[in-house]
Amino acid sequence: MKCDSLFVYSSDYLNYKFSDNHPFNHIRVQLTHDLLTEVNVLSKDDIISPRIATDDEIALIHDPAYIQAVKDAGKGTLASSVASNYGLGTEDTPIFSNMHEASALLVGGTLTAVDAVMDGKANHALNIGGGLHHGFRGKASGFCIYNDSSIAIEYMKKKYNAKVLYVDTDAHHGDGVQWAFYDDPNVCTLSIHETGRYLFPGTGNINEKGHGKGYGFSFNVPIDAFTEDESFQEVYETSFRKVIEFFKPDVILTQNGADAHYYDPLTHLSVSMKSFEFIPRLAHELAHEYCGGKWIAVGGGGYDVWRVVPRAWSRIWLEMKNKNASGSLPEKWIERWQSLAPFELPKTWHDPQDLYEPIPRKSEITEKNKLTLERSLYQISQ
Repeated sequence: MKCDSLFVYSSDYLNYKFSDNHPFNHIRVQLTHDLLTEVNVLSKDDIISPRIATDDEIALIHDPAYIQAVKDAGKGTLASSVASNYGLGTEDTPIFSNMHEASALLVGGTLTAVDAVMDGKANHALNIGGGLHHGFRGKASGFCIYNDSSIAIEYMKKKYNAKVLYVDTDAHHGDGVQWAFYDDPNVCTLSIHETGRYLFPGTGNINEKGHGKGYGFSFNVPIDAFTEDESFQEVYETSFRKVIEFFKPDVILTQNGADAHYYDPLTHLSVSMKSFEFIPRLAHELAHEYCGGKWIAVGGGGYDVWRVVPRAWSRIWLEMKNKNASGSLPEKWIERWQSLAPFELPKTWHDPQDLYEPIPRKSEITEKNKLTLERSLYQISQ
């Protein structure tokens, strides 16, 4: 019998770990799982275990030589001079033991979500362990070894003959996914991100439209630093609605980085929990309007792993289950994790009204974002 939503999860996701002090820390997945369990919206019946992606599946996007290099690196047998050619052993992507196995599990989790939705077992599926959107064909980048979203999209094309809309709201541009399908008219990518003027990876300009047969199927809306909720949501909703109406996909894959939040230490946006509640709500609505409900969601960035990510990612699952949450967070959850957290954990689902001092350039930022949005959508707004 078809269920509404499935949650892909394994405690083994924590094996994707560069070091104790690296900003990418998948304890955020455990924190989110634990929070949802504590508020009784995630049961054992909702959870499906991820499988490990095969080498052939990973090779849908990644070069076999690179896959072998990742395996060798995880065994400690890859020379440092060779590793650097593959983006491995860098400050962003240090080598760790069994890194291939840990990475292949994250990819397999996203493929598990894909099969659940595309085979009709569920309308929606969530794999917060995925969303590693910076990985390239032969190179690791930006904390990402294998690009599970790109692999999942190519997998959906080949196995299900699907037209895929990929929507990325991570503060960092979804470069790896965009370039993987830059010449493909059956994949449309939409990325709303902080301008690359001051932020990695420095790409995602409005003139990155696609190439060849894929021209016109790549959309980027690089928003200004210090963008707040109202402008962020306007850009997101307007672009999402116009792009999906233009492309008419069979399925939506959303990447849900939580690093646009004001607290995030690696970005410069000023978004609050209001937007992380709004993001999945719109995706849910449009999935039912255009795709018969087919919606696969993955995680992504998010480097305030204690105060931001668990609340933000919980909102995706709450939306999938048509549930709401407000008021206080569970005391048991706070008590369980506070001793490990470097900050005082939030007490409520929403942020306080005085989260930050007023942004002096708010009107200027808003107008600039509107102009960027218009220019980005120009070709489909005529």
